[in-house]
Amino acid sequence: MTRKTRTDGIPPADNVQGADSISSYEFDLPDLLIAQEPTPKRSSSRCYFCSRGRTGGVSASFRSLPEHLDGNELLVVNNTRVIPARIRCHRQSGGSIEVFLIKPIVDQRWQAWLSPARRIRPGEILETSGPPLKIIDRSGSGWVVELGADGRLDQIGEIPLPPYIRRDQKDPRVTSIDQERYQTIFAQKPGAVAAPTAGLHFDVEMLEELKRKEIPIVPVTLHVGPGTFKPIETERISDHRVEPEWYSVSRETRTALAEARAKGRPIIAVGTTSLRVLESLGPLVEGPAIESETDVTILPGHEFTNVDGLITNFHLPRSSLLVLVSSFHGRENTLSVYQQAIEAQFRFYSYGDCMAILPAGGL
Repeated sequence: MTRKTRTDGIPPADNVQGADSISSYEFDLPDLLIAQEPTPKRSSSRCYFCSRGRTGGVSASFRSLPEHLDGNELLVVNNTRVIPARIRCHRQSGGSIEVFLIKPIVDQRWQAWLSPARRIRPGEILETSGPPLKIIDRSGSGWVVELGADGRLDQIGEIPLPPYIRRDQKDPRVTSIDQERYQTIFAQKPGAVAAPTAGLHFDVEMLEELKRKEIPIVPVTLHVGPGTFKPIETERISDHRVEPEWYSVSRETRTALAEARAKGRPIIAVGTTSLRVLESLGPLVEGPAIESETDVTILPGHEFTNVDGLITNFHLPRSSLLVLVSSFHGRENTLSVYQQAIEAQFRFYSYGDCMAILPAGGL
């Protein structure tokens, strides 16, 4: 049976009434459920399958995703690639300092965070494992730094794992498992400082099965920035804004999206980053490639016009990502899934398991 595409903002009233307080997005998570490394096989992670806007669902292996789809869906993935944005440096005085690149400015200059930043002065030279790095000046809450003329990130930088994944610099996983598994198999365009983690569950076998079922996959690009994971520090969610992130959508993807919408094919975003791009596009129509920055912040009451389903990992409490998922599926529904996942000892966060919120009427 073919599901009918819904674009009328299905989530129940709990998204709007009483959901503007960040305290409503709390949950207790045992530390042992924070995944420290990926599953041996990407698609062997666990997934909680549910129908959008409805309570309940079923737990299964992610590799069963094709079995939960009707075959007329369109999947949208983020093909950004994580850059080795963490650079361990030494000051000429002998102290250690970490430079975290945020986004490029021009040539070899980047916006960056420094830690620790005490007594740093413009013009200071930092030693790296390759060419030196120069501190140019302050920039808001961060700094502008300049890589050496021959400074290649793949020589001097590391993949910037989230802080809840505990790694020592000498941990062999940093140069083995993490370099491969903290990138999705779709990763093509360098620029992200964090992985679009929902895509980490897909592998070649999964793509082949989706192809056999004639379920197309199209890419968008959103370079994930640190603002996506910034905790909400205001009590009222409506006072929070997610920082802008650069995105692009090709002509071919725009055409596929327009055709899917015209034919009533459900559009499933693989990850909150893909969803953020789709909800930034306005009407899905054919046209030239788009390059822009999105400043959309998904809050309770948001009317979803371009997304019918969502595949997403389990996110931090009090985070904008948890608010986004709750706005899409309903806060009570979402937190109920989280509680069931905790009781079933699902693995959480970047290397953890996931949930698939299928278009309404499914499952």
